[in-house]
Parts: sequence; structure tokens; C-alpha cells
Amino acid sequence: MIGLGRIRLLIVATLLLCGTVAVPAFAQKVGPDGAPNPTASVTPQRDLLMLAPRIEGRIDIPDRKASVLIQPAGRTWDYFHEVLLHWGAAVVILGTIVLLAAAYLIMGRLRISAGRSGRTVTRFRAFERFSHWLTAVSFVVLGLTGLNITFGKIVLLPVVGPEAFSEISQAAKYAHNFTSFSFVVGLVLIIGIFFRDNLPAKVDIEWLKQGGGFIKSKHAPAGRFNPGEKAVYWLSLAAGLAVSISGFLLLFPFYETTVAEMQLAHVTHAVVAVLFIALILGHIYIGTLGMEGAFEAMGTGEVDSNWAKEHHDVWLAEQLEKGKAGYSAPAE
Repeated sequence: MIGLGRIRLLIVATLLLCGTVAVPAFAQKVGPDGAPNPTASVTPQRDLLMLAPRIEGRIDIPDRKASVLIQPAGRTWDYFHEVLLHWGAAVVILGTIVLLAAAYLIMGRLRISAGRSGRTVTRFRAFERFSHWLTAVSFVVLGLTGLNITFGKIVLLPVVGPEAFSEISQAAKYAHNFTSFSFVVGLVLIIGIFFRDNLPAKVDIEWLKQGGGFIKSKHAPAGRFNPGEKAVYWLSLAAGLAVSISGFLLLFPFYETTVAEMQLAHVTHAVVAVLFIALILGHIYIGTLGMEGAFEAMGTGEVDSNWAKEHHDVWLAEQLEKGKAGYSAPAE
């Protein structure tokens, strides 16, 4: 049997051991002045900041996103919005303008090889032109007001001052939001009207083989739309749907979306919009400065017959066969 002295010694040793463990813990809960420290047992801030993907508190209201105290992903989004988007958008848009200017200086305007015949053929009907211009005007408004959101503080604010910039930006915000509806309407109309004519066809292969009309010694046959125009159509369709969906998520924030999903919607909207602007700049160039007679197609709906024969001969032959060419001579 163990002696009474040994039992006492064991008890004392146990108490001393517990004391050495408890005293530091107690010391943490008491401040230097002897007053209790209510934050002593809280997890250190450095450990909290290392948690991923976010730090949440406890709330009693149903809105769970209100409990988010710190979201590390927000710093990544802020860096994208304030740095990457500025540089990326500037490089893409200005780079596109420089390339188009170089193309014009080097190649000049693509003229009608046989010259104007004086006879015109109907290319686009009134409702088709209305759908195009509804979408085009809406896109220009959305593009300019969207660029103000990205570059306004850098470019416009130093020029007009804080008060004028505030008024311009507020008006631009409302214009951007409400014009989005007309853009979607125009996009839907264009999808329905021109979908069939932009499907791939056998003649597209021959158009590509002949260099798409950029090799003067070769003739590139094409239907109503050539592969280049079809590419613009499908890319515009994809980009239009992407900016519309992401834009409406931003227009109605947190409607079935989280903070992270809203950030993703903004990144998607901004990146696609910048690429979309670059694409449309090329489209505008071809339809105005780049090619003689192209603007008339959407301007008046009538194109010169020599232009139609040179750029869309298969389509012109089909129209003549069906009796829908609608040839007309210019008014005296």
C-alpha cells in the first residue's frame, strides 16, 4: 500500500502542475491593470484573416450576406476593377483603333471594282434596318456610359470637375440601365430575322479559299452574308447574351445571387463588354470607311448592283431568280 506521505506528495504535485497551466490562461483574461480582458479568449485577427473564403459573424436577420465581415476575394475583385480592367480595356480598345487606322492607311478604302452601275437592288427591308439601328444605337449608348464607369474618374473628372462629373455620371447610370432593355429587344429581333441567313453554307468554304475578297485577283463568292459577316453575327450574339445576362444580374443585385456571384457577374460583364466594343469597332469600320457602298445597305436599304455582284453574287443570283431583286434606277 502507498504511504500517507506519498499520497500527500502526489496531491501537492498535481495541484502545482494545474496551477502552472491555469495561471497563464487566467493571465490572458486579465489586463495589465488587473481588469478583465473580454477579448483575451477571441481568435487572433491574423488567424481570422487567413481563413478562406470569407469571415462571417452571427446575425439574427435572414439576409446571410450581411454577416460577411471580411471577404478576401473582394480584394481580388477590387484589384481587377481598379487596375486590371483599366489597363486591359485601354490596351484592347486603343489597340483596335490603332490597327484599324493602320489598315486604312495601308490598304485604303475597298472600292467597287467595276464602279457604280447606277442601278440599285434592295438588300435590307425597313423592319430589318429598324432592328439593326435599334440595337446599334442602344449599343453605342451602353458602350459610352459603360466606359464612363470605367474611365470617367481618370479621363472626364479632371476635365469637367467634381460637380459636373457627378451629374454626368448620374445621368449616364440611368441611361445605361434603361437603354439595356431596348438593346435586348433589338438583339432578340436580330436573332429572329437574320438567324437563318447566318447559318454555315457550302459557298462559305469557297469564299475562304479565295481570300475573302481581299485578294484582288480572285473573286470570293458569297450568299447574303459572307463568313466574315457571319462570324461578327455569332460573336455579337454570344457577347450580347453574355452582357445582357450579367447586366441584369447587376441591375437587380442579390436577387438569388451571393456576393461572390455578383463579383463574377461584374467581371464577366466588363470583360465581355470590352471585347464586344472592339468587335463592333471593326464592324463599324468595314461598314463605313473600309468599304465603298457598304453603309448604304443599312442606311437606305439599297445597294449598287455592281457592289452586290462583287460581294454577294450568289445572293444576288438567288434574288434575280425569285424575282425579288427589286432593281431600280436612280431618280433623275
